[in-house]
Amino acid sequence: MKKLFSILLILSLSFVAANATEQDIVDRSAVTIREFRHMPEKGIPSHILRRARGLAIISVVKAGFIFSGKAGEGVVVARTRRGWSGPSFIGTGGAGWGPQIGAQVTDFVIVLNNERAVRAFSKGGNVTLGADASVAAGPVGRAAEADVTPRAAIYTYSRTKGLFIGASLEGAVVGTRKGANERYYGRPVTAYDILQGRVASPGTAANLQGSLGR
Repeated sequence: MKKLFSILLILSLSFVAANATEQDIVDRSAVTIREFRHMPEKGIPSHILRRARGLAIISVVKAGFIFSGKAGEGVVVARTRRGWSGPSFIGTGGAGWGPQIGAQVTDFVIVLNNERAVRAFSKGGNVTLGADASVAAGPVGRAAEADVTPRAAIYTYSRTKGLFIGASLEGAVVGTRKGANERYYGRPVTAYDILQGRVASPGTAANLQGSLGR
């Protein structure tokens, strides 16, 4: 019974996520990164964004009544010699059990601090955060000023709306959405080729490109 409820909950969350088109996800990601750049006090420091080798932007919906489930989707981009790559689509999901009631939407910006972190997202499979690459909460304020050398391969920043307390991606599995990449680019393409800049970024990603800065 527990397993059945978990499956049904994940399926319902996935159905909600499926209503967003690839362009919707790209446009939402552009809005998210702009908002994170300008959040007072808890925004992502500009010097951390400037040295980032890549960024993953993902929105996760979590809901539960005793059983809980979450589903999320977004994009990952990487720096190339010619600027930011086009977006490669990603998703995450899962189920849990415990005394929790409520719903929340959490926007995450995942800063990829080195090439190893970018390669983890380039494999075209699943990335387990904290296992395939070390993860830490991104520094803000004075802590960010002292952050001369990154403490982890990945920094996470989040903004939550809802009733659950706290949000973390530690241990989360993030996978490449190959079908979404094919639909968006109009042909089969790999996450590796996208993030290496071997696939031209579509004009429909211009808004996202502009939000990323240099």
